[in-house]
Amino acid sequence: MRNLEQVLAHAENHCENNGSRLTIKRKQVLTGLLISDKALSAYELIDFCKGEFGETLQPMSMYRILDFLNNQDLVHKLNLANKYVACEYINCNHEHLVSQFLICVECQSVKEINISKTVMTELQRNVLQVGFHLVRPQLEMNCICDACITSQA
Repeated sequence: MRNLEQVLAHAENHCENNGSRLTIKRKQVLTGLLISDKALSAYELIDFCKGEFGETLQPMSMYRILDFLNNQDLVHKLNLANKYVACEYINCNHEHLVSQFLICVECQSVKEINISKTVMTELQRNVLQVGFHLVRPQLEMNCICDACITSQA
């Protein structure tokens, strides 16, 4: 389990080092993603901010906040689920490898793992061979987690 205050302080420093600010609303949204045990949609985050902080955010504002957090590499957008998760490696200071997201189709839990450089090199080569250029090398896979498999048995 992550130390919430430590992670938020790290995120704040990260933003300052990149010439931007982690405003109160951005911090509230990031908090929602950090404490959640699953991926959340923009509307679920709007509900979280209203219930937890009494803050009413409009959908357009929420999407702008999520875009900011995504551009700062603090959160990831999961395109398959159209939801967001906090970066698993938000508290480290090294360059991140390419992420692969395992998304449970039953409970929506998400696990972020890194893809090895050799696998990414091969994927990049395959993409280029068919005349495409990789824009955002993020892989997402629909899966079923162990907990959901066990509960189905």
